[in-house]
Amino acid sequence: MAIGKLYIGRKVRELRQINKATQAQFAERIGISVSYLNQIENNQRPVSAAVLIALAEKFRVDLSDLSAGEGDRLLSALTEALNDPLFEAQSASLQELKLVAQNAPGVAHALIACHRAYRHNSEQLASIDDTLGRSPGIAENTPYEEVRDFFHFVDNYIHDLDIAAERLAAEIGLGEADPSAPLAAFLERAHGVRIRKALTEDDMIRSYDRQAKILTLNAYLPAATRDFQMALQIAQLSLPDMIDQIARNAGFRTTEAFEICRIGLQNYVAGALILPYRVFMEAARALRHDLDLLAMRFGASLEQVCHRLSTLQRPGAKGVPIFFARIDRAGNITKRHSAAKLQFARFGAACPLWNAHQAFEQPGRIIRQLAETPDGVRYLCFATQISKGGRGFRKPQQHYALALGCEISYADSFVYADDLDLDNRAAFDPIGISCRICARGQCPSRAMPPLKGRLVIDHDRRAALPYALREN
Repeated sequence: MAIGKLYIGRKVRELRQINKATQAQFAERIGISVSYLNQIENNQRPVSAAVLIALAEKFRVDLSDLSAGEGDRLLSALTEALNDPLFEAQSASLQELKLVAQNAPGVAHALIACHRAYRHNSEQLASIDDTLGRSPGIAENTPYEEVRDFFHFVDNYIHDLDIAAERLAAEIGLGEADPSAPLAAFLERAHGVRIRKALTEDDMIRSYDRQAKILTLNAYLPAATRDFQMALQIAQLSLPDMIDQIARNAGFRTTEAFEICRIGLQNYVAGALILPYRVFMEAARALRHDLDLLAMRFGASLEQVCHRLSTLQRPGAKGVPIFFARIDRAGNITKRHSAAKLQFARFGAACPLWNAHQAFEQPGRIIRQLAETPDGVRYLCFATQISKGGRGFRKPQQHYALALGCEISYADSFVYADDLDLDNRAAFDPIGISCRICARGQCPSRAMPPLKGRLVIDHDRRAALPYALREN
């Protein structure tokens, strides 16, 4: 079995911890020395073919799970950062970046964090005239970006919380049924919390009175949203120590980031309660990932279903690797995760050729697309529009597109692939990731030139774009 050098220390360490084994116990089971295991876990040595086979046989691990994941995400983020003109004099080859991502992930993360800080500071300076005398603007996003990167680089899967939520869901009696009654009953039985519904047209979604132990929910909310808020309250009351410890271990630089992460982790538990891992994954496979049927079976919203599909990354029991994003009308990606090779840009809007934007033109429908990225990888993409808010005639609504997809080799697992010509390469639309880092030079839909693109300006000729890109 011939393999390249594979540095998967974090995944091996997580597998050992999941099995509650010491280094000595784990090393003995896979037939290596403790010192070799320690070197593997610290990315000082690659895993050998014999170790990979032992991991697969002893722990029922899919070898493809070990070689994918954070490396692709880290490489994508690092490549995007180094595409900034700031680094033009220090350009690195793809092979060099792969070596950094595999062998020195800490250095890669530090460089990405430095680039993020540089961008925020530059943007803040550029808009100083507009922000003088007002509250800080762009810089306030830094804690949010930090937390979003935390979830991105842990594969959008928090093992300890997911396991705890699955056990709690079984105790509560959650599964393929309306979760409202079991959630309310558990809150009162386990925590003495009563549910009250308020007929209010304001923006209040939930309000918890800690003294009276009353959780007030807006009666005008959809049932799936009220259920999610009850599940979130259970997360706050049932798993506070575990949530706080995970947030502390993340090592955030600010209190704001720590608190934002706590909210994110509470939301994670709420989703895992309503859609328990194994029950939901089995249903997704049986229904071939039909979003509407999954939402109806579990009494959940489309967004809850889509988000949960993106978290099915449990070692040894992974779901189909998909990408998921929530996009607003301006093309801003407000949620993102990818377990596929496609990795979203961390800055800038989404590619205008992506079918996600068409979802706004056809509300209530699932829009399908066969697409190919510049690296030659082909995808099945599907998207739909959702609306939020708008409780009453005078209340504004927010509209988003939910976009999902998988590499074409997994397309048969999705009902949305039926009757599409997956073997016809001409049927695939060329899409990019973001204009600022896309290398396609002949795209008339460009919003801006690529960061490192060399422009050719011809005053005597005008095409769709007022410039051309010089070929290297």
